[in-house]
Amino acid sequence: MLMITRPHHLHWRGWLCAALLGLAATLAQAASASRELQRLFDEHWRWQMRHQPEWASSLGVVEAGERWDDHSPAALDAADAHERQLMQRLKRIDPRQLRGEERLSWEIFHHDLALAIEQQRHPVLRTLVLSSVAGPHLALSGVLQDMPMTSEADARRVLARLAAWPARVEQDLALAREGLKRGWVSHQASLQRLLGQLDGQLALPPRQQPAFEPMARLLAAGPEVMVTPARREALAAEAEALIVQRIAPALRTLRRAVAEELLPAAPANGSLSLRPGGAEVYRLLVREQTTTDLTPTQIHAIGLAEVQRLRAEMDALRASTGFVGDFDAFVRFLYTDPRFFHRSAEALLDGYRSLAKRVDPALPRLFATLPRQPYGIRAIPPDQGAGMADSYSSGSPDNSRPGWFNTNVVALDQRPIWQMEALFLHETVPGHHLQGARAQELTQLPEWRRHAWHVAYGEGWALYAEGLGESLGLYQDPYSRFGRLSYEAWRAARLVVDTGIHALGWSREQAIDYISGCCGMGREEMAAEVDRYFAWPAQALGYKLGQMHILALREQARQALGERFDIRGFHQAVLDHGSVPLPVLDRIVADWIRSQRP
Repeated sequence: MLMITRPHHLHWRGWLCAALLGLAATLAQAASASRELQRLFDEHWRWQMRHQPEWASSLGVVEAGERWDDHSPAALDAADAHERQLMQRLKRIDPRQLRGEERLSWEIFHHDLALAIEQQRHPVLRTLVLSSVAGPHLALSGVLQDMPMTSEADARRVLARLAAWPARVEQDLALAREGLKRGWVSHQASLQRLLGQLDGQLALPPRQQPAFEPMARLLAAGPEVMVTPARREALAAEAEALIVQRIAPALRTLRRAVAEELLPAAPANGSLSLRPGGAEVYRLLVREQTTTDLTPTQIHAIGLAEVQRLRAEMDALRASTGFVGDFDAFVRFLYTDPRFFHRSAEALLDGYRSLAKRVDPALPRLFATLPRQPYGIRAIPPDQGAGMADSYSSGSPDNSRPGWFNTNVVALDQRPIWQMEALFLHETVPGHHLQGARAQELTQLPEWRRHAWHVAYGEGWALYAEGLGESLGLYQDPYSRFGRLSYEAWRAARLVVDTGIHALGWSREQAIDYISGCCGMGREEMAAEVDRYFAWPAQALGYKLGQMHILALREQARQALGERFDIRGFHQAVLDHGSVPLPVLDRIVADWIRSQRP
């Protein structure tokens, strides 16, 4: 009996030892994978902060404040090589050894890298650097206005950047000329708008130009800025001299090149489908901007259906007001009646500030955790023109700089009051500011994820946020409700127009006619929008597709949980992992649903 039992006992002990050894090996492999992944992320983040100084300085990296991004061919080639090396290292880390957020980080990083490396097969994409929505002239104002100005050292960094800016212009012109050789130039209308922007800057006195904005802040600052009045004026005089001697000549060089070299070769129809290899490029951009595998034809059909649905709601709302007349007459009424417009830029800004005071206290109804970072409302520099879209600029992670809602105060007859509530919700809270500021606070995530950006998620969330207005005490009159519907219909029409332009042969006029006729928006405003779609292919697709995806996930969660569904918990699940591709968001919400079940 003993002879039988002993081997059995030894066998059991051997199995246990083997199991423990196997577990130890597995844990060691998991720990090794985790360490290597963290090392990879840390090294990449440091690389980004060194090689993307414009972004780095907006995040508070002081030493980046004297430089512009390097757009030389050597620097761009080095960035491409860096991405390929990252992918090689990432593939050596087994994602099966990772858990939780680390596994998500691996998947998101792989997704983003794969698309970036695929774009390297189309080097013409790096040449499209000059348009009405991109270029060194816009970086000049966008980057400088986010630089701190609290000391003479800060002012010196601004002066160094001003002195270096002409080189950035030459680099972008070299890229645009390379695109010209390859048959890739921004389309006519976009370049004409670009010329208007440049003329607007050049027409301003030096101290009113965007390049002087940091020094204007320094001159206006209180005693908390430890720079004497005499030194402030001396630094401002240096900036003024640089604007006259360096910035203005570079702007004129840029204008001359656009007018004499690029515009004569620019196509009247800027469809990617008409450019060498453009159809393949567009399909790639669609995948990048939507984080889905939807084809342009499928997206076009989705847009048509959504426009039809929303137009029916808008017609019903028009009828409920008692207005006598058809849809077009109602829209003309909304765009011409003086009661629907502010009379001054300051009144428009005050209107948005009043909305902030109404919405901020109501946010806890829908959100369990709110970001600590404040936000503000400011005017877009007028020289950027009436066609420059409203936007959001993120604040700094240390909250020393707030998030900013940048609103266009030019052409007040194109800024109706009935659109303001939807636009405010989109750009500030609970839209871009709430989402972006919350992401910055997610210290359990690697740095790059706290600042990641996926259009379908970020713009999808902001459009979804517009739909939360009634729960926050807005949309209390039929005109503001019409504004919300018109904004959503506009984003649905983008699905039709962007794919129509770049995949289905639509002309510029056809696109303007469709989008201005279907969603209750002004024709001039929509002409600027269509030109943006030519200049920024596929970007406009992410808004509506992302919003529809989030709404579908919310309904899925509501159906699965019934009375246990909590809107605040759902919002926290969507927001507390930062910006992610939509397929990753599916898994996040599925995990949250499982966690809410008994």
